[in-house]
Amino acid sequence: MTMKQTFVLDIGGTSIKYGMISAEGRLFDEGETPTHAEEGGRALLGRVVSLAEQRRGSFEAIGVSTCGQVNRAEGSILYATDNVPGYTGTQIGKTLREAFEVPAAVENDVNAAALGEAKFGAARDFENFLCVTYGTGIGGAIVLNGRLYAGRNGSAGELGHMITHAGGKPCTCGGRGCYEAYASTGALSRMAAEALGGEWNGRSLFEALRAGDDRVRAVVDGWCEEVAVGLASLVHTFEPEAIVLGGGIMREPYVLQLLQERVPQMVMQSFRGVRLVSAALGNHAGLFGAFASVNGI
Repeated sequence: MTMKQTFVLDIGGTSIKYGMISAEGRLFDEGETPTHAEEGGRALLGRVVSLAEQRRGSFEAIGVSTCGQVNRAEGSILYATDNVPGYTGTQIGKTLREAFEVPAAVENDVNAAALGEAKFGAARDFENFLCVTYGTGIGGAIVLNGRLYAGRNGSAGELGHMITHAGGKPCTCGGRGCYEAYASTGALSRMAAEALGGEWNGRSLFEALRAGDDRVRAVVDGWCEEVAVGLASLVHTFEPEAIVLGGGIMREPYVLQLLQERVPQMVMQSFRGVRLVSAALGNHAGLFGAFASVNGI
């Protein structure tokens, strides 16, 4: 049964987004605060509790979307990289349920984004789709026959850690050659620094690209090729109806158009019907997915 009002949070490596969602699915009272991930998992949990405390009495459930692998039954962090030191094992769900005496659900951030897009966004028309988000790292979610596929321990969808370059660059997971090390926005910034010198981020790169900088275009094109390689492998593995591409960089028309052209060229002819679409909910996808998760919709 849908609750009257739900407090929702989306915990990322850089910021914590939060807000209230009404029973009708209207997001309001939203905000954002720095994660301060370097302070570790305990401090991060304290920040989450503090945000909820400020709204005590105004919600009847709490939904959390978070980075890391999540034990969905417990609402705990099964595993997290050193992007958030000491986050592994953090009991988010139990802490929130005990502190506020309301139902609380915790979901991996990309799974939450997929749920949000499935219920409220770009994937409403698809029963079988993947959600891949590109940011500091790469996250993934798998929806089969209208249901989130969680795997044996609830950790399925670590698409950023499929190996695309055997023995390649080191990754935060401890492996080498992971997709994330080549196709995340963090990887794009590193590629730009190596090729062009100086410090770059997605915003500065696309400003330069729009201004006609051919050297920047070459870097972005090379990065898009890395993105496409991973997507082609996923198309061959899952044969989905669609792949929903998340992350701010996937709202760049140049990137989306290039991928829509390149991926079909990389896959077998019988797989070329897959649709590559940009996520519709943007930065709100995780919040709406957290809402869907705790309310069972």
